[in-house]
Amino acid sequence: MNAKTAEESEEPAAGSDLRAAGLEALRAVLPGVFPEGDVDLRDGQVGEELVEIGLTTVFGSLWARKGLGFRDRSLVTLGILIALGAESELKTHVRIALTNGLTEDEIAEVIYHSAGYAGYPRATAARTAAREALAR
Repeated sequence: MNAKTAEESEEPAAGSDLRAAGLEALRAVLPGVFPEGDVDLRDGQVGEELVEIGLTTVFGSLWARKGLGFRDRSLVTLGILIALGAESELKTHVRIALTNGLTEDEIAEVIYHSAGYAGYPRATAARTAAREALAR
């Protein structure tokens, strides 16, 4: 197996601006939510750095990778969030999944499928969260 060059790497290159890559990915999956240019995501309240941490680690290091497309990442993310019982995050990711090309029927299939692996109560909670997200 040949080593990949920096241009072929599936992750942002070492020393690259993960925050910028994260903002680019976040803007792609949530169009119109974040204005162009540098954005201050801090709100002056306890734990204000958490969004910045997520921006660089989740969106900059993971969503910006080239190994999977956004649609596939949405499928994986929905399944994980359902299994974790993370309904608050799931609501956001249902909207992201729609932006990334999933249909409401496909999102429902992810929920149905999760019932067999994460359990019926988690799937029911996910259905409720998805319905709330889709009602907006």
